[in-house]
Amino acid sequence: MTTASPTEQRGLPFLKGHGAENDFVIVPDPDGRVELPPATVARLCDRRAGIGGDGLLRVVRSALHPEAAAMAGEAEWFMDYRNGDGSIAEMCGNGIRVFARYLLRAGLAGSGDLAVATRAGIRRVHIAKDAADGTPGDITVDMGRAHLPGGEVTVSVGARAWRARNVSMGNPHAVAFVADLEHAGSLLAAPATAPEGAYPHGVNVEFVVDRGPRHVAVRVHERGSGETRACGTGACAVMVAAARRDGIDPAVTGSPATYTVDMPGGQLVITERVDGTVEMTGPAVIVAEGLVDPAWLDKE
Repeated sequence: MTTASPTEQRGLPFLKGHGAENDFVIVPDPDGRVELPPATVARLCDRRAGIGGDGLLRVVRSALHPEAAAMAGEAEWFMDYRNGDGSIAEMCGNGIRVFARYLLRAGLAGSGDLAVATRAGIRRVHIAKDAADGTPGDITVDMGRAHLPGGEVTVSVGARAWRARNVSMGNPHAVAFVADLEHAGSLLAAPATAPEGAYPHGVNVEFVVDRGPRHVAVRVHERGSGETRACGTGACAVMVAAARRDGIDPAVTGSPATYTVDMPGGQLVITERVDGTVEMTGPAVIVAEGLVDPAWLDKE
């Protein structure tokens, strides 16, 4: 069986949500009893034969997951994030906003501040109260500090190649500034990177153009998922790369810097604080919930 006994009789509970159209299958598993092999995750995320999503968010108590138990004292909930192909990822910026929205909807958290455990460490989240008209409030995530590993990296698509900024937000990013977003091509396949071995576990690649002062637009290829409508960690990596390109470092200037990042699925606002902390603000929406047929789950 793919899942433990509670789901065998009635099916696997799931929800579907998105942040700036970066969409996810959400699997509530508070007691850590659901097994999700990579092949099952890939089937659930399949857009034609499954539910469909760029990735999967498994919601489990930190104390009950071996990778998160050490963080249980600070964060009750662990975001067990998987890419759409079933592979494990350290962190997902849009995903953690959707994760927090689910906790709010399920009555497992309230508006205000929340700590979430991830494979990239504890992430602090603030859930704004809904507007008077009922519009869900935006969610702000403390994404931690960006790291800028040294060494030159090149990204190429077809005959075009660009020097890229290597940025880590707990997961790896290669940020390339281009003249036209169409130069990224179809992004059906991962763009090539050099030197060989620079990213032994794969990399998220962002293609960036300027829209105005501290305002950029991006297309992104996420490792394990392909081109996505938005990428939260990617937006943060782009903001830091753009700021450094523009000669801005809040640790040096003593003032925070904020950039607006447009992605195909929506807009994110990214701020780098004087202490190096990067904050991301954007929407998160739950659109559906239901049960996965247990007979379907059992099929290989």
